Amino acid sequence: MANIAPFKGLTYNYHVRKDFELMVAPPYDVISEDEQELYYQADPYNVIRLILGKKKTGDSDWDNRYTRAADYFKRWESAGILFNEDEPCIYVTSLTYDPGNDGPPLTRWGVITLVRIEDEDSRVILPHERTFSAHRDDRLKLMRACSAQFSQVFGLYEDPDNTIMNTCRKNIDFDPLIAFDLNDGTKHQMWTLRNPLLFKEVADSMLEKTILIADGHHRYETARNFRNIMRARYGQRPANRSYEYVMMYLTNMSDEGLTILPSHRLIKSVPDFQPTPFLEKLGKWFRITEVPFPGTDIPNECAALKQRLEQAGSTDSVIAFYQHKAAQYFLFSLKPAARNEMGDDLHPSLKKLDVLVLSRFILQKALGFSKEDLDNEEIFHYQSSIRTAVSDVRSGNYQMAFLLNPTKIDHVKEIAGNSLVMPRKSTYFYPKVLTGLVFNKIDPHEIIQAP
Repeated sequence: MANIAPFKGLTYNYHVRKDFELMVAPPYDVISEDEQELYYQADPYNVIRLILGKKKTGDSDWDNRYTRAADYFKRWESAGILFNEDEPCIYVTSLTYDPGNDGPPLTRWGVITLVRIEDEDSRVILPHERTFSAHRDDRLKLMRACSAQFSQVFGLYEDPDNTIMNTCRKNIDFDPLIAFDLNDGTKHQMWTLRNPLLFKEVADSMLEKTILIADGHHRYETARNFRNIMRARYGQRPANRSYEYVMMYLTNMSDEGLTILPSHRLIKSVPDFQPTPFLEKLGKWFRITEVPFPGTDIPNECAALKQRLEQAGSTDSVIAFYQHKAAQYFLFSLKPAARNEMGDDLHPSLKKLDVLVLSRFILQKALGFSKEDLDNEEIFHYQSSIRTAVSDVRSGNYQMAFLLNPTKIDHVKEIAGNSLVMPRKSTYFYPKVLTGLVFNKIDPHEIIQAP
C-alpha cells in the first residue's frame, strides 16, 4: 500500500516575491553547463545554487558544491527568502503546455506530498529504468550536506475515475498562491491545501495503489539510502520519522496532460562507418524503406518524417535512420521472426521495446558497440525533438541519428509490473517537474503525522 502524508514544506516566500519564474529550474540532470550559467544569472536566489552548484578550483572536503548548497539553504531560510509552513500541507499544481502536435494546449495536474519510502521488494513503488552509482553518490552527498529534498520524485498512480485529483480540486476555491509563466510557454500554478479531512480522504484513496516512478529514479534511491543512514544513527522507531519519507509529485496515469516523448539517439562518430554494408547487414532483421529527404524545407520534412514513423510504428517496432549529408532517410521495420533473435536474457515484454530493438540489432550487432558503450554519454546524445535531432546531424555536430516513437504508458506499466527495468533514457515524461516549487527539510527528530 502507498502511504502518503502532508508535510510542512518550504517555498520561496510568496508573501514577498511573485516572480517564481526567476527562481525555479528543471531537474539537475537535464541542465547543461550553459544553462547552469543562465540560471545563475537569472536571480541570486535561483534554485540552481542548491541542486547544481558550480564546481570551483580548490574544492575540498569542507568547501565544495554540496557544502555551499547547504550554506545557501541555511542563509536563505534564516533571511526569510524561504518560507516554512507552520502546519502540514499538500500542494496541488497545474502545468499548461504546448504538446507540439498542432493541437490545443494540455494541462497536467499533480499533487506534491510525502510518500513513505519502500524497500526494493515491496512492490509498492515501482521503478522502470536503470540507475547509475555516480548519480546516486552525487545526490546522496547533496542530501547529507543539506538534510533536505529539493526536487520531487515524479510518480504515477492509476485512477481511471480521477477520484483523487477531483477531490483535491474541489478544495481549490481560491486563487493560486503561486502562478507564473516560463519562457518556454509553460504556465504554472500551485495551491496549498491545509484540510486534515482532505488529507485523510486522499491518503485512504492511495492506500491500495502502487506508484510507478516516471522520473527521478536516482532521487528515490538516494532517499532510501539516506533513510538507511539515518536509521543506523537514530533508529527506526517511532516509525514515522521524517527520513522515512520522500517528497513526490504524483499524477494520475489517466491525466489528459500526461505526455511521453521519445528519446532519439544521436551518435558523434562511428569509426570506419560504411552505409552500404551497414544496410545489407540490417536486412537480416529489418524491412528497409528508403525515403527522400532533400532538406530544403526542414520543418515540413521533419513533420512528415514524424508522421510516417508514427504510422509505421503503430503495430510494430520501426526506427528511422538519418546520417550527415544524406538526401534520404531509412525506415527499419523489424521482421516478425527477428524478435526471437534479441536474446534469451530478455523477458518478452522487454523485447517489445523499440529502444532494445535498436540497441540489440543496430547498435550492438550492426555497429559493434558494447553494452558498456550504450551508457557512455560521450558517444550517445539524447534528443526528444526529431527536428532538432535532424538539424544537429545536418550541421555536422553528429554523424547520425536513430529516431524512435515514444514508449507507450501501457508498456511502461507492463514492464514495471513484471519487476523489470528498461534501459536508461527509454522514456521522457514531458514536461519535467520543476525544481523550486516546494522543498522538504528533513529533521530526524520530526514525526510525520500520517492521516
